[in-house]
Amino acid sequence: MTKQKVGRASGIVSLICIAVSVIYFFFSRGPEADVYLMIAVGGISSIAGLILAIVSAFLMKRYVYLIVGLLGNGTILVFSFFLLLAMGISEP
Repeated sequence: MTKQKVGRASGIVSLICIAVSVIYFFFSRGPEADVYLMIAVGGISSIAGLILAIVSAFLMKRYVYLIVGLLGNGTILVFSFFLLLAMGISEP
């Protein structure tokens, strides 16, 4: 595979990480939801998405996937952090 194809694939997988986090959040809502699993899925997939977006920018020299990947995955990572912070404050 060429650098362009690997860069495009890593950019697309970065966007898929955003979709996986959002879809998992909407499917696991409710009073019986495991919040710590939601935090783990969101955090791990967004960190992987951030890394893949940066790799995509280095390989392709196009910054569309970098900008969208950083904004989307960064937003999910911040949301996961605030959810973790809220769970830590609410427990005695």
